[in-house]
Amino acid sequence: MQTTIYIQNLKCGGCANTITKGLNDIETVKNVHVNVEDSSVTFDYEMDEKLIEVKTKLKSLGYPEYGEANSLGSKAKSYVSCAIGKMS
Repeated sequence: MQTTIYIQNLKCGGCANTITKGLNDIETVKNVHVNVEDSSVTFDYEMDEKLIEVKTKLKSLGYPEYGEANSLGSKAKSYVSCAIGKMS
């Protein structure tokens, strides 16, 4: 199955790089594409449990789904993730 999730705090290619690497680490999640312009992540997955795992991973990186709480902690995590993504 393929889906698109719209996320918060996505600002640049560094963020996209971090998200791509993080999601590619999840078994059976494939074809990850991050669109910085519309703050979305599109990917293929096989089981509904993987969709939940992806959303949890995005939140842990500082990129919660639109509609979820976007705390100061999430914003700070996204800045760190962004910086790491730029260095990778």
